[in-house]
Amino acid sequence: MKKNIIYIVLIIIIGVIAFIPGVRNFLKDQFFPIATIENAVTVNKDDYDIDLQGINVPSTNLKNFKDKPIFLNFWGTWCPPCRKEWPTIQKLYDTRKGNVDFVLIAMKDEEPAIRKFLKENNYSVPVYIAQSPISEKLLPKAFPTTFLLDKSGRILIKEDAYRDWNTESVHQFIDNIIK
Repeated sequence: MKKNIIYIVLIIIIGVIAFIPGVRNFLKDQFFPIATIENAVTVNKDDYDIDLQGINVPSTNLKNFKDKPIFLNFWGTWCPPCRKEWPTIQKLYDTRKGNVDFVLIAMKDEEPAIRKFLKENNYSVPVYIAQSPISEKLLPKAFPTTFLLDKSGRILIKEDAYRDWNTESVHQFIDNIIK
C-alpha cells in the first residue's frame, strides 16, 4: 500500500512538471544551464549574409552585426506566442541594448501590419523583414524562434517557443557573454 502511494505521488509530480509550462520552465532555468557552449553550433560568414529591410530602423545586412553579440528573433504579428513574448523582449531591449544587438525579423508578414503592431504597443526594438534567403542554420521551423549568438557566431541559446526574456537568468547570461 505504501509503495502504491509513492508511485502515485511520483506520477503526479512528473505530470505537473511535464504539463504545466511555468513549472517546467522554472525547473529548466534552475537545474539546466541556458546553453552548452562547448557544443554550440557556429554561424559562419555566409549564414550572416541576409539583406534586411528596416521597419523602424534603417535597412542593413545581418553581416553588419557579425563580431557582436546578437539577440536574433523570428516572429510574426499573426503568431499569438510571438505577441505574448514581445513585452518581455522590449524590457530586455530597454536594459541590454547597449550590450547586445537586437535583430527581430518578421516572417510571413506585411509591412503595414508590422508598423501598426509596433505603433499600437509602443515597441522600439529594431524590426526587419528579410529580403534574401535565410540560411538553414537560422531558418525557423516554429514561431517564435530566438537565437542568442556570441560575437564569434556561436549559437548560445536557441529557443523554439515563447519565453519570458526579461528574467534575471537571461540578464546574467547576456552580461556574461559580453565580458
